[in-house]
Amino acid sequence: MGIIGTIIIGFFVGLIARFVKPGNDHMGVISTTLLGILGAVIGRFIGEALGIYSSNHPAGFVGAVLGAVLLLAFSKASRERNSMLR
Repeated sequence: MGIIGTIIIGFFVGLIARFVKPGNDHMGVISTTLLGILGAVIGRFIGEALGIYSSNHPAGFVGAVLGAVLLLAFSKASRERNSMLR
């Protein structure tokens, strides 16, 4: 898949992850796209660790969405922790 396809799919994965995870996440188009792309990387890493994906296969759509939701949850927890420390 080319870079344009990765960006388009990353955008849709990011949108779905933001829809699935409750809460108000202030993100623009670029942040949503990066969320989806990083979610696919995280999903592939977790899938390889669990034996779902081999090293030659990219993450599936569901794995990418789950990775993006995990990334959103981690970022929200990190922001809340930083605000509590102030």
